[in-house]
Amino acid sequence: MLVSQYLHQLKLCARRQTSFSTIKKLHARLIKTGIAQCEPFPNTLIDLYGKCGHVDHARQLFDEMPHRDHVSWASILTAHNHANLPRRTLSMFLAMLDIDGLHPDHFVFASLVKACACLCDVRLGKQVHARFALSQFRDDDVVKSSLVDMYAKCGLPDDAYAVFHSICSKNSASWTAMISGYARSGRKLDAIGLFKRTPFRNLFSWTALISGLVQSGNGVDAFYLFIEMRREEIDIVDPLVLSSIVGACANLAVLELGKQVHGLVIALGYESCLYISNSLVDMYAKCSDIVSANEIFGRIQQRDVVSWTSIIVGAAQHGRVKEALALYDQMVADGIKPNEVTFVGLLYACSHVGLVDKGRTLFNSMVEKYGIRPSLQHYTCFVDLLSRSGHLDEAENVTNSIPFELDEAIWAALLTACKDRGNTLMGIRIADRLLSSKIEDPSTYILLSNVYAGACMWENVSKVRKLMGAMEFKKIPGYSSIEFGKETQVFYAGETSHPMKDEIFNLLKELDADMRRRGYVPDTSSVLHDMEHQEKERQLFWHSERLAVAYGLLKAIPGTVLRIVKNLRVCGDCHTVLKLISSIVKREIVVRDANRYHHFKEGKCSCNDFW
Repeated sequence: MLVSQYLHQLKLCARRQTSFSTIKKLHARLIKTGIAQCEPFPNTLIDLYGKCGHVDHARQLFDEMPHRDHVSWASILTAHNHANLPRRTLSMFLAMLDIDGLHPDHFVFASLVKACACLCDVRLGKQVHARFALSQFRDDDVVKSSLVDMYAKCGLPDDAYAVFHSICSKNSASWTAMISGYARSGRKLDAIGLFKRTPFRNLFSWTALISGLVQSGNGVDAFYLFIEMRREEIDIVDPLVLSSIVGACANLAVLELGKQVHGLVIALGYESCLYISNSLVDMYAKCSDIVSANEIFGRIQQRDVVSWTSIIVGAAQHGRVKEALALYDQMVADGIKPNEVTFVGLLYACSHVGLVDKGRTLFNSMVEKYGIRPSLQHYTCFVDLLSRSGHLDEAENVTNSIPFELDEAIWAALLTACKDRGNTLMGIRIADRLLSSKIEDPSTYILLSNVYAGACMWENVSKVRKLMGAMEFKKIPGYSSIEFGKETQVFYAGETSHPMKDEIFNLLKELDADMRRRGYVPDTSSVLHDMEHQEKERQLFWHSERLAVAYGLLKAIPGTVLRIVKNLRVCGDCHTVLKLISSIVKREIVVRDANRYHHFKEGKCSCNDFW
């Protein structure tokens, strides 16, 4: 009777994820009564410590066990997966046969497959799959469901479906994993088709579909499905789907819709949920409302690395460099270890105000203090910082030492600095390397053309122009959206069919005249086409962000902030124009472009003209 009571208490603690002190007291009572080493308590305790996030204590118990069975191994491997230590899960497994002479059973196989899924390591995953297929457990549907999830997370939905098709008794987990796999891979129709066929049309299958679509960039479709889910009155007993929809608002930069979803989060009582709060911080920051992001962050009681990183990156992207660095110092003081994304935000912040020494210190501490291996994105930010600040030789040396295949962005950053600093020899050297690579961004061609023209290398200018002409059909059309209240308007560059085109044109003309009186001269260097200078100016005049600003000035409530989202990088001329307009009309204009956020106010921009 005593044994069953204690087992019930242990399982209840695991389900409720009880505090560490409570678990230790219960464990102590088991030791005092002399039954702590009696089956099944050792395995149950390992499972309890693991599920409550105390993997080191679980490992200590495991190492002290005189006899370990399959349940022991499955429990400790699961504990490491739960602690997000999949590499340790896989390395521990290697000792299972050598030390205890045990071959994996279906529970162990499931743990190994999950570890491979967490790492997105399809090579190891296929090795585990092969071993499972040769084992006596090859027909186990639970392991097969795990394999479906692993292949889906590794971006191989067809392999996932092959395993899914072989499952005799498909449960909710296997259906959900397959739906998620299709949705995350961008196969929207396959995902929706499978969702309509599932016998488990519950919150978890809805979440798999909606979250997958958000991750693959189909946020609008995800919203419509979320609305349909609400109409079907699905009880949201797990808030993960809310986190996904908040993420969709962030990706689409729809502030008003984000506020409505926030209201729903509050109504359902999930605002105190940590990962929901983290999502809200990220959403408000990406929707250009950094003030609200700070307010949400300030209300989080127990912040984790995601909380801190979200607000640090948000502050950095909005040009609040001192704030971002102060938050980082506070984060470290609170004992939170920064991650890879934290350092991307910090290096990005330093690059936009020229804090070279601080940037070097952060870059070195990332490696030496926290053992984080720099990614290409870290190197790009660091090279950008050095080159912007005039440390061109050091920037080139860092570039040559990068252990990755270099992309267009890092060379373009260095080339821009060479052009701005007048370093012709290095500029030509970098331009030649860029020209021999695959270029996708039209602005890079303009940069190359200007560098070669400045060096009087007309043959290379002609070559660049020919390449620009060849890629014209690939050019992405520029568009900008503006949102206020429940209304969102989208404008394309050169659009002349809008119902308010005459009012927009007249306002832009008035603003243009005022700007020219203030000394504005259009910069036509970003116009790709070979045409007369006056026609180039007209092209600039109809850029999408200007149309959106003019529409906002005509329609929005006077004095309100104009919030605009542009799919491409703001050109240099439009950046100058928006600064001037903010001064003329006495309005703040916030633009989120493909690179960063620009807060135009009183004739200045938060990016300090670095973008």
